[in-house]
Amino acid sequence: MEELLSQSTESHKSAPRTTCSLLHALLSLPITLRRVLLLAAVVFVVSSFVLLARLNDRFLVEVPRHGGTLAEGIIGRPRFINPIIAKSDADRDMSQLIYSGLLSATEDGTLVPDLASNYSISPDGLTYTFTLRPELLWHDGEPITSADIAFTIDKVRDQGLVIKSPRRASWEGVEVETPDPLTVIFHIKQPYAPFLESTTMGILPKHIWQNVPNDEFDVTYYNIKPIGSGPFRVKSVMQDKDNGLPQYYDLVAWKQYAKGEPFIEDLRIVFFGNNKDLTQAYADHVIDQMHTVEPSLAGSLEAAGAQIERAPLPRIFALYFNQNKAPIFADKTVRKALALSVDKEKIVTDVLFGYGRTIDSPLPFLDTPDENTNDAAITPLERITKARDLLESNGWAPNALGIYQKTDKKTKTVTTLDFSIAIPDVPELKQAGELVKADWEKLGARVTLRVFESSSFTTEVLSPRKYDVLLYGQIIGRTPDPFAYWHSSQRNAPGLNIAFYANKKVDTLLENARKERDSEKRNTILSQFVTELTSDVPAVFIYSPDFLYATSNKVRGIHAGLITMESERFLGIENWYIESERVWKWFEGDTVRPN
Repeated sequence: MEELLSQSTESHKSAPRTTCSLLHALLSLPITLRRVLLLAAVVFVVSSFVLLARLNDRFLVEVPRHGGTLAEGIIGRPRFINPIIAKSDADRDMSQLIYSGLLSATEDGTLVPDLASNYSISPDGLTYTFTLRPELLWHDGEPITSADIAFTIDKVRDQGLVIKSPRRASWEGVEVETPDPLTVIFHIKQPYAPFLESTTMGILPKHIWQNVPNDEFDVTYYNIKPIGSGPFRVKSVMQDKDNGLPQYYDLVAWKQYAKGEPFIEDLRIVFFGNNKDLTQAYADHVIDQMHTVEPSLAGSLEAAGAQIERAPLPRIFALYFNQNKAPIFADKTVRKALALSVDKEKIVTDVLFGYGRTIDSPLPFLDTPDENTNDAAITPLERITKARDLLESNGWAPNALGIYQKTDKKTKTVTTLDFSIAIPDVPELKQAGELVKADWEKLGARVTLRVFESSSFTTEVLSPRKYDVLLYGQIIGRTPDPFAYWHSSQRNAPGLNIAFYANKKVDTLLENARKERDSEKRNTILSQFVTELTSDVPAVFIYSPDFLYATSNKVRGIHAGLITMESERFLGIENWYIESERVWKWFEGDTVRPN
């Protein structure tokens, strides 16, 4: 032992002696050599740091980390946070966050499994079989089963509800089978290509809603404090003391969400009465994000440093001719002249401030230039001149006031180019209507604008078809199905063929398009439909607006892609993130989401 201690003591003594010897040897070197060695050492150290930094850049990647808080502002206050009776934008926004469906859409519009783990379609296109992910839970911890899906669809079709579900038509005639807790089978009567879109509808928990009577379905507490299965669950709600309506919600990420726990931990949704208050709250940093960005403000917000997400909406606005009420529009020459004289570019520039695009058909993704409607290569004045030539070639002539008239050679009846445009009381549409009115007055028409309250527009104007020309919007959808808008069977309410259009060839094409599940073949059929329809000029297709979303610079992973309505901006919210960290590339897979 003493020998070992002696050796240890000697080794400790030798270390300083060795260091001193090296230092003495270094100092004994010529100064020039010492400088060379020092420089080499410095180069070595710096090179090591540079190499290490490059290795980090090459092999380290930024990945999302759970955490962070986000606040978003919304106009209006929700009353029905319920996927089957949601009526307002606020209702739909909250339902999108709290509920989930069998399938959901990605940013590019692809439908992927959500509550379902997979699905299959029978060769004849009449049977759809879905398998649920195992061990799924509602926000209250109860298991999700196929019985919940069957119950939800029964409620959608329930005629006893005080507020009928707007989704009812999508599920009429669909038979539902639930052979076991994880399997649900749908049988439809004839092939219908857009059917899968219906399965993105949020599902209700049967164990809660089965105890709610029909006459209380719209007033129950669960419409304000819902329990769903979506990416976020309700943590708390601040309600107005006077009317009980929500002022804001605090939501928290649902760890058991089918597509993976959201990275953002806390989400506050704040409600505002108007756009002015919403925009002010955004400017004051009370909220981080807002989706109702008026086109007139988008440019200034971007200039001030705001991050504006922009995406085309599958929504069209057009002028629909009612040939039943205004026989003047039975003359195709009149319809063509009116279509040609509308300066669509000016509407997009002056009303949308460039946040949109002109269109020439009801399916803009299939648009091809049409020289008979809106040739952008000619000036507005040239367009008016060309439109007048069309009228005059068909017997129309201006009277002393410059208004075009046509005299029937047999009856001597004089028809005047005099009609009205019906518009819902929406600022954007009123501005567009004024521009259209000005264009048609330049052409030589007498035009009256009739603006109706939005609340009564459907009952007073749309359903009874009381209009000469209607300026209105239509939603196309991810899987376009123009049947409801253009098939002759839909000319009367509740159908949406608001142009009273009838064409047997178009009817056949629309029926065939509904049955065709191959997207390329379906687009070929729809292209034929567009060609046939636009040649008849039953409407003037004007523009398709952009979706504008003011987002926070602190949030990453937001990709505004193909959305059909504003609430779908939350598609993929589970992938948004605020917190992040750098990890070696081979650990990156830890953040991959379930399929």
